[in-house]
Amino acid sequence: MDEETTALVIRLAKENPRWGYRRIQGELMKLGVRLAASTVARILFDHHLGPASRRSATWREFIRAQASHIVATDFFSVDTVLLRRLYVLFFIELGRRRTWITGVTGHPNGSWVTQQARNVVGDIVDAGIDVRFLVHDRDTKYVASFDEVFRSEGAQVLRTPFRAPNANAYAERFVRTVRSECLDHLLIVNARHLERILRSYAPHYNCHRPHQGLSQEIPVPTLPSPMLAATPAQPSHSRPLRVRRRDRLGGLIHEYELAA
Repeated sequence: MDEETTALVIRLAKENPRWGYRRIQGELMKLGVRLAASTVARILFDHHLGPASRRSATWREFIRAQASHIVATDFFSVDTVLLRRLYVLFFIELGRRRTWITGVTGHPNGSWVTQQARNVVGDIVDAGIDVRFLVHDRDTKYVASFDEVFRSEGAQVLRTPFRAPNANAYAERFVRTVRSECLDHLLIVNARHLERILRSYAPHYNCHRPHQGLSQEIPVPTLPSPMLAATPAQPSHSRPLRVRRRDRLGGLIHEYELAA
């Protein structure tokens, strides 16, 4: 067997983990390469590529492939200066990392979370997002009526395994971000104070903050990126950029934009 054909078999197997050796044989025939099914199976075995069932797509690959149709949700807690614990419910669309912080409460019961689901579904639909999957953990606060709100919109509810935070990694990463950039540097007085802070932070996160996972793009850009309009080579004598700063949360967060 020549190296080029072997490399092609391995490539098809790795790029299509759900394909068995007969499916790979058929694809090779379409490309003008004739191999016996047993030869394909032997190549896979020699390169430690098991049957298709053992090469199926991982959870990470599934998330990446379906990201634009997946919304994840989670809670995080915040303690006030009076040692009262508040709970924040949020939703994040995985394709563009757009986030909705829907509410703050000290008692997240079933009726409250269901009402938050009803409220956010309209916003998600208005944003033009076709939700096919909702991801959340197995917290008992996610009652059946909460899931039913999304099922009625045609979404399938996926519950993550127990003690597997990485299964909801995008939501976990948002919690880490909102804490490190905002909440860890403020003293929270009560629920109303926390809501006011999050109402200010959410537009910053969605409309002004570049994301590494989006190649430094903004989830919901309000203006075209100046980088897209810039010429490859800027003359050295060009005028310096005039940059204006806007402060949020008393100067805790700075936003920058080109001045007119």
